[in-house]
Amino acid sequence: MPSDKQLWVSFVTVVVTIGAFVKLGLYRAVIRYISEHALLAIFMGVVFSSVALIVLGFLFQTLVPRSVPVIYGAFAFMLVAGTRFGVRTIVRRRNDRSKDGVLIVGAGPKGMQLASALAQGVEYRPLGFVSMLNANHKSMIGNLPVYAIDHIEKAVRDLDVSRVLLAVEDDEPVNRKELMRILEGLSVPVQTVPSMSELVAGVARINDIRDLEIEDLLGRDPVRPDTAIVADSLYQKSVMVTGAGGSIGSELCRQILRHKPSTLVLFEQSEFSLYSIERELHSINEVEGLGVSLHPVLGSVAHRRRGEAVMRAFGIQTVYHAAAYKHVPLVEHNVIEGVQNNVFGTWHTAEAAIAAGVERFVLISTDKAVRPTNVMGASKRLAELVLQGLAQRQSKTVFSMVRFGNVLGSSGSVVPLFRDQIRDGGPVTVTHQDIIRYFMTIPEASQLVLQAGSMGRGGEVFVLDMGEPVKIADLARKMIHLMGLEEKTDDNPAGDIEVVYTGLRPGEKLYEELLIGDDPQGTAHPRIMMAREVSMPWDEVAQLLERLSSASHTFDCGKVVELLRSAPTGYAPNGEVVDLVWCNGEALSAPAVAVDGKVHRLNP
Repeated sequence: MPSDKQLWVSFVTVVVTIGAFVKLGLYRAVIRYISEHALLAIFMGVVFSSVALIVLGFLFQTLVPRSVPVIYGAFAFMLVAGTRFGVRTIVRRRNDRSKDGVLIVGAGPKGMQLASALAQGVEYRPLGFVSMLNANHKSMIGNLPVYAIDHIEKAVRDLDVSRVLLAVEDDEPVNRKELMRILEGLSVPVQTVPSMSELVAGVARINDIRDLEIEDLLGRDPVRPDTAIVADSLYQKSVMVTGAGGSIGSELCRQILRHKPSTLVLFEQSEFSLYSIERELHSINEVEGLGVSLHPVLGSVAHRRRGEAVMRAFGIQTVYHAAAYKHVPLVEHNVIEGVQNNVFGTWHTAEAAIAAGVERFVLISTDKAVRPTNVMGASKRLAELVLQGLAQRQSKTVFSMVRFGNVLGSSGSVVPLFRDQIRDGGPVTVTHQDIIRYFMTIPEASQLVLQAGSMGRGGEVFVLDMGEPVKIADLARKMIHLMGLEEKTDDNPAGDIEVVYTGLRPGEKLYEELLIGDDPQGTAHPRIMMAREVSMPWDEVAQLLERLSSASHTFDCGKVVELLRSAPTGYAPNGEVVDLVWCNGEALSAPAVAVDGKVHRLNP
């Protein structure tokens, strides 16, 4: 029978142990979410309790055999830790039954973080990993199996996976095209997690699951800029971006901001777009402590005096001109506004830059400016000719142009359209089964613009080597398969989503080009070329602009089309004028149509 002293030793030891566990926060931990870090707290508490037992035995002069603290500590650790982790396992197992099982592609730090985050969440439970290295096949990470990429179909089948999540490291050398081909053959949806830059910036969490990024769909590695040259051209400079609220303009602003210019002026005519991008950039500026002076300015590029006043007020050194109407069918239906914004907006902004002493002016152009079949492309090619003429007329401001392909993820992009159509049950609408486009991501396009802005010497047209073009129909099918669905065809009537061909839209062509000539010149960047394009002397450009302005003010769409064709733009319309106001008889002059490249007046 224990003595009174032994009872006191036991009682005080229990009190001291409870106090230690309280101090270590063990009792504040929610058992369902208790982590392995709790083991350290339990261990420290048990050690403290065992030491307290020895000390109290000495103080109360009670015999405590040497083996007792050791045995006591072992039993205490097993009971305290075992009960908690046992309950956690039971609770999690019960909750896991309602979660979707996922397979994580990527066995690096990002994959580990994702698995940990998903295990704590309520939507998904990780069932295994897929490694890019065959040597990792059949190994274990935690209690989850690892499969080689060649065995991913077996993993999906054996583990009964409901979806696959991409968590490949940003700097891991991966053949994206081959990876997409393998993933496309799976019968489950494929999604991805945010990039490391988004995680570091705090704009996303590791468990923010979303559909595949556009660069993943492209199946190629993005073009990397020479950051040293770009940083040198932007650091502590005063920069202005026109069209700052648009898809390209806003991404330009994000990337410019992180190069720490002294001043960044956001020039935009849409109040809401300007408010949105200013608020986002202000948050990034504050969180990352960049110290950039941000100025949101409302205005139109068509107003020369407004542009000049803004440039003078902020001492602008570099202008990135991203403001433009870029949607082909909309510009076809609104010819005059397209020309006013794309041609005259560029001219007025460029003249304002010259008057304000701006050092560099970079125009964001498009591959549709090459042998255009639509007003949008012709207007952008004419904008290039305007800047080339200004580059010859003076040397104070360095003008350069950047030409790239379709920017996926921008407003009007086919990817979000296809995604919405697939979620709505189809059909997915493609204009033509053979239509082909070059693709870029918004970050790639913005990086190219910044790179060209630092490389320009005056009047150059820069283009990106974007690899092989992609068929829109193949992209649609790839998205259907990667969302875990099957295409509905005559051979597979039980499929989920049908691809329907709607015919080419006004001004649209099957193939886009990046170069007019066939003799591009290399630059310091291996993926950026410099086009050798035909230009016009400024006197001829000025005369053309005067005639175009006169036709625009009288709303003579036929004359505008004729002038665009007469200029060395290569414009060859593939249909009639479809301006909505012009064709509905509300123009000030008689309506006309363009047939076989000639404008014909119509009888009222």
